[in-house]
Amino acid sequence: MRTAEVKRRFLAHFEANGHTVVPSAPLPAISDPNLLFINAGMVQFVPYFTGQQTAPWKRATSVQKCLRTPDIEEVGITTRHGTFFQMNGNFSFGDYFKEKAIALAWELMTKPQSEGGYGFDESKLYPSVYVDDDEAIDLWKRVAGVPDERIPRLGKSENFWSMGIPGPCGPCSEILLDLGPKYGPDGDFANGDRYMELWNLVFMQNLRGPGTGKEDFEILGDLPKKNIDTGMGLERVAYMLQGVNNLFEIDEVRPLIDKASELTGRKYGASHPDDVRFRVIADHVRTSLMLIGDGIVPSNEGRGYVLRRIMRRAIRAVRLLGFEDPAFSELLPVARDCMSPSYPELAEEFDRISTYAYGEEEAFRTTLRAGTTILDTAVRQTRTSGSTTLSGAKAFELHDTYGFPIDLTLEMAAEQGLTVDEDGFRKLMSQQRERAKADAQARKTGHVDLSAYREVRDTFGASEFTGYVEAERESTVRAILGDGGRLSDAAEGDEVELVLDITPCYAEGGGQQSDTGRLQVGDGELEILDVQAPIPGLVVHKVKVLRGGVRDGETAHVSIDRRRRGAISRSHTATHLVHQTMREFLGESATQAGSLNAPGRLRFDFNTPGSVPDSVLHDVEQQINEVLMRDLEVRDFVTTMAHARELGAMALFGEKYGDQVRVVEVGDYARELCGGTHVARSGQLGVVKVLNEASIGSGVRRVEALVGIDAFNFLAREHVLVSQLAGLYRVPGAEVVQRVESTVAQLKDAEKELAELRASIVLGSAERHASEAKQYGEVRLAAVRAPDGTGGGDVRKLATEVRSHLGADSPGVVAVVAASGGKSSLVVAVNKTGTARGLSAQSLVKAALSGRGGGNADIAQGGGVPADQARALLDAVTAQLSGS
Repeated sequence: MRTAEVKRRFLAHFEANGHTVVPSAPLPAISDPNLLFINAGMVQFVPYFTGQQTAPWKRATSVQKCLRTPDIEEVGITTRHGTFFQMNGNFSFGDYFKEKAIALAWELMTKPQSEGGYGFDESKLYPSVYVDDDEAIDLWKRVAGVPDERIPRLGKSENFWSMGIPGPCGPCSEILLDLGPKYGPDGDFANGDRYMELWNLVFMQNLRGPGTGKEDFEILGDLPKKNIDTGMGLERVAYMLQGVNNLFEIDEVRPLIDKASELTGRKYGASHPDDVRFRVIADHVRTSLMLIGDGIVPSNEGRGYVLRRIMRRAIRAVRLLGFEDPAFSELLPVARDCMSPSYPELAEEFDRISTYAYGEEEAFRTTLRAGTTILDTAVRQTRTSGSTTLSGAKAFELHDTYGFPIDLTLEMAAEQGLTVDEDGFRKLMSQQRERAKADAQARKTGHVDLSAYREVRDTFGASEFTGYVEAERESTVRAILGDGGRLSDAAEGDEVELVLDITPCYAEGGGQQSDTGRLQVGDGELEILDVQAPIPGLVVHKVKVLRGGVRDGETAHVSIDRRRRGAISRSHTATHLVHQTMREFLGESATQAGSLNAPGRLRFDFNTPGSVPDSVLHDVEQQINEVLMRDLEVRDFVTTMAHARELGAMALFGEKYGDQVRVVEVGDYARELCGGTHVARSGQLGVVKVLNEASIGSGVRRVEALVGIDAFNFLAREHVLVSQLAGLYRVPGAEVVQRVESTVAQLKDAEKELAELRASIVLGSAERHASEAKQYGEVRLAAVRAPDGTGGGDVRKLATEVRSHLGADSPGVVAVVAASGGKSSLVVAVNKTGTARGLSAQSLVKAALSGRGGGNADIAQGGGVPADQARALLDAVTAQLSGS
């Protein structure tokens, strides 16, 4: 049974039993600050299970795309670890509970394949239960007819589920498949490989308290509504039904192994090291396809870095199998053909996906060449210092600065007889992650524990936002937060966070900066500094008490800064126009990858493989301003996601949208899903001026622009500048650029002539310096002080030129020093006779510079010492040759 059919049967079974089929959320579509990607089927439903939002359906089913990276180093080594996987699930939000969940699962698992089920042999299925869940045991016997001896009771670590934090939890029941005696002894349900978990039914019925690990927490009581959350690994069920040995050999993955085998000439199954590499290739190429398909592009941070790391591991594995040519162009189409039956959008978007994948591979091939050179230098330095361990700092530099993977550093260092300080490397990596995590958390929450926000949300419900239709209103202070938790009041000078029942203030999101404003509480006055939504549905105002104070429960009058809101709204509407126009000129793949809507200015990041020509930027700017002149109406409305798609509304990659979405239209020109604020008509933008366009990462470009009065002021300043230049040159404004270009060209020519003249003067003295060489034993030394300001290249040329005049009858050494930019440099050259006698330019330089510098036996250089020590460098070389 093909994997796509396993998926289809699952969804059809639950849809026929009253469940709403919910599409998979994109891999990065999460609000949890601790996760980069969805890593379980229930993640997109967490707000419903925790009560933060009301579920729009009582029953739901999905096949969720998931990604887990903590075990990435284990991929391929074992046959059970993978990065991308799919999780079948059915969910009940306060509707049915254990009996129905057990009945539905058992029916699908055991129903014959000819009747739409999976057809597993009942006698080989063992539903495990939590040790004291007698209710589940009774149901498995009564509903499914499973005898006592096939219902193992397991402990809290195996059969009790929670999210790892205080909140919903409950016992679970895992349907285990007996793989037979060759995989382990009878009855060893908690350990070993014999009994494989196919499906986990979580009976979410309890509320847990704080604690650590899987067992160290207290059960506080029962939930008011009981829920069902199940998870069935699609790949795991598929390889059982397809009669293969592991998830790498199912129909959605094995063709990639076969293609890699064809490319490399190696056979899968012939050796374990090669098999590991084949599995890495298959898993990582498929994962790369899915990530880029969901809008992630390779970068050096966050989700983009995970993608980059996965791609580079695949590329490295191909090279280790002996294939040196670009491989993704051969492998990615195979992954597309495997996955598009389940995800047709992968075929539709393949041009965009492949552009980023192929570009990243080419960039990494360049990195491999450069990184190998850098690593070789680091290895030489390590050996010279007498160590056999490459420092963690150097490994981190290779990784962080040059993109050189740590596993590659480990392997190549080992090939040269060195170890790597992995602990030091991991520590630096951990420090970097913690800094990034702390910065992100602090920006969003102001260091208040998320549990405090959840408590407020659970107590008072969601905040109501009225900012689309009003700029001020009366509200009630629901909570005051600071110093990590709830406060009863705040006094003059305090900076705290306020939660209001209703607010016109826009919380930062969707690229739009937050509102600021004022709060009047009785005789007190507070300044609104920032507005955030740290958890879904809760709007938090960061305020400073300017006068008086504020108490929990008081009534407040909230007013936003209308001027700031208007300027930001103009920028946000302009961003929609930039997005639409870029797509018109660059194609559908030029999709938004980020934005900033600030007062009077915008920043728009978009996916495109190459730079945007100036002529295109000019045309984009002109077309946008023509739209402004049409003074189109800007309107918004709420509709279903399906209807929005029918209308052609643009949605952002990686964003998760509910069934109801807000659409913002600019006349008939632009239509996009958006939760931000906008102007009423396009003419209110006044003018949009595109300032620049540049790369901010592989395949991602950034455009910056000014809007409204800020754009007008910029153009006015530009006009004054051009007028001043025109006056200086005494030409019309239209000829200023030509005259400036001519001036610059003349300056470059003059600088070139000056450099050539300086070099000819310096090199012209070479014969004289050679004739002034002094004899030290059998060695002739020409010690030369070059004129101050002589460039490094000319110093080196002078040294080789003087050496050519020393002759080859006896050993000859040339030492040239020069001071430039406040620093001295030294170049030493040795003739062939000298190197044959054992003289080394590199040794002479390093001795003069206390170990610094580099080069070869015939020529070497170094520097960095103060300019007033130039003479001392010559003396140091002389002392070595004179033996003193």
